[in-house]
Amino acid sequence: MPFQASSAAPRRAVTPAAFVRGVVAAYARYGRDPAEALNRAQVPPEILKSADARITATQFETLAGHAMRELDDEALGWFSRRLPWGAYGMLCRASITAPNLEVALKRWCRHHRILTEDVLFELAVGDETAVISIREQRDLGPLREFCLVTLLRYVLGYSCWAVDSAILLRSAEFPFPEPGHVSVYPTIFCKAVRFGAPRASITFDKRYLALPLKRSADDLDNMLKGALRLTVLPYRRDRLLVERVRRVLRGVRGRVLGAEDVARELALSTRTMHRRLREEATSLRELKEEAKLELARQELMRGRTPIKRIAELAGFRNEKSFSRAFRTWTGASPREFRGKYR
Repeated sequence: MPFQASSAAPRRAVTPAAFVRGVVAAYARYGRDPAEALNRAQVPPEILKSADARITATQFETLAGHAMRELDDEALGWFSRRLPWGAYGMLCRASITAPNLEVALKRWCRHHRILTEDVLFELAVGDETAVISIREQRDLGPLREFCLVTLLRYVLGYSCWAVDSAILLRSAEFPFPEPGHVSVYPTIFCKAVRFGAPRASITFDKRYLALPLKRSADDLDNMLKGALRLTVLPYRRDRLLVERVRRVLRGVRGRVLGAEDVARELALSTRTMHRRLREEATSLRELKEEAKLELARQELMRGRTPIKRIAELAGFRNEKSFSRAFRTWTGASPREFRGKYR
């Protein structure tokens, strides 16, 4: 099943040779020759013997896509029975009419059992985070890593595409030892990766679950004709970026944060942060002003903190400049505003 998790596939080689060997192992399971698939993907045979070799997303798209069709198994031999070509497309169709991501993921978890019960997807929602995990019902053998990584990339890639937003992961965990190609995991998932965990899982901000699905059935048809890119860079547009910036700025309270400081908190370059905020029709300056006003209003409504101290907390050099800015924001001075709540 093709997934396109980014508007443009990176050309650098990020898919490890271990996953290439996983595809070749599927051919071995079905007693077939992988030569044509490797040739079409321009993957030289020596890569199969290398521990450090990488291929590009485009090469892996060609290799895996050809294998899935030729073997008529989208699971590439992971499970106790084949998943015929189009199986995961059916799963997407069952989720595309959901009103938001949470409902879509619940459908994904439930309907994946129609495909196989060898592994079970589960969604757990906490106070701040959501976790998608995979419970293994059978021994996946030497293809365990390839299977679990691919399944999580499937659901993550589809989710990002469906809500038209990057879903930035807080962490990713896997139940197998750290592989030799561990360096590719931050590209595939995130920097916070742990091995030897009880289950394979990804964790993210639960507010992504409330995002509405942005895609139609026609969009899905077009997406399913696209590329299978399991190791592409994350979807670029993050529809929660503005809220993430607000969260950083709310914690300032008297400290001066420059653009570089905010970008570092978001694990972005300053240039990328500014560009993405422009795409959301706002700017860091506007969000800083908003955060200052929010803090000032909260402190004034409490009625205890001296106005001079509130000015300091909001990042102003003195009470006079704070009062001038506050009047511009609200049409009232800080004292007049406070008087309304006494």
